[in-house]
Amino acid sequence: MQATVVIRSMNEADRLRLTLTSLACQTEAAEVVVVNDGSTDHTATVIAEAPLNLDLVAVHHAKPAGRSAAANAGAAQASGDILIFLDGDTLAGPDLVARHLQCHRLRPNLIVRGENFHLRCTRPFRDPEAGTPQPGHEDRVARMSPAELDRARVTRTQIWTRFDEIDARAQPGVYPGYGPRKLYELEMEALRTEEDCDVLWAAAAGANQSVVREAFLESGGFHPDLTINEHRELALRLCRAGGKMAASTARSYHMIHRSGWRDPLEDKNWEDIFYTAHPRADVALLPLLWQSLSDEKTILETSRILSLPQLASIAAEYEGLEGRDAVRAAYLATCAAPSHARHADQGVFR
Repeated sequence: MQATVVIRSMNEADRLRLTLTSLACQTEAAEVVVVNDGSTDHTATVIAEAPLNLDLVAVHHAKPAGRSAAANAGAAQASGDILIFLDGDTLAGPDLVARHLQCHRLRPNLIVRGENFHLRCTRPFRDPEAGTPQPGHEDRVARMSPAELDRARVTRTQIWTRFDEIDARAQPGVYPGYGPRKLYELEMEALRTEEDCDVLWAAAAGANQSVVREAFLESGGFHPDLTINEHRELALRLCRAGGKMAASTARSYHMIHRSGWRDPLEDKNWEDIFYTAHPRADVALLPLLWQSLSDEKTILETSRILSLPQLASIAAEYEGLEGRDAVRAAYLATCAAPSHARHADQGVFR
């Protein structure tokens, strides 16, 4: 069994250089397919100068096609039995490939999610290795002492010889903050302890996730109209076809480079597409789980959904009710009723 790592990348050349380095020193080698999705920076040069020991396939798009289309294009060029999806600003832990393959060798039909960490101190850098500032961060970087700058950098030498230093400064979650960390923790908890939970597809990750290539291609790949939550929509289809979500200890490290992220509670273009494809109560209620974890108290205490098992249990009561808004309204109305108490301790962090 062989793996192909599919990388989607646009205008993150200096981070991509580090990502490719992390893939060049894996304990188990993999084919690497890099999709340069219409970059206008020096991404093409970074790909051309990739480590010689990489089995590298490059796909260059003249114009950006988007996350789903870029990933699908990379998968179409892959030859490995297992596809591991990674982003161009994300380091692979030294045994990421080996740990994904270990899971797939033990059990068929898996969708495997690894452990997603982030490196917060990389945010102000255009190039995390050289320590050059991003536009707007010049003063912040200039105020750093030489020792502080050295601690914040990520170098190819570190990746090759001292990866433990990178791991030691990483924090759980793809992004910093209470909400992303809490979501990461409850998703991984469900994957590790709730194998039969009906909504494990909601714990899918956009990077550091693997799937059998044949199953991916047969499914049609990522939904072409989704540019956010495409990984969850794919996982739902694969689970409905008999696949099983599972957790791996394979670690990835997101090199943060922006303030905030594309929040699915604010960027709602995905909702109509997702619910039209899957008119299910759990899909309708999923944003309430995310709202429940937000620092902003936008949802009543009695309405909060705080675990995937709890989401599955609540959704089961509203299956058959048509319409995304109707499902949410019915649930919130039940929560607001004086007699509502049954959801408060139902499946929370079991």
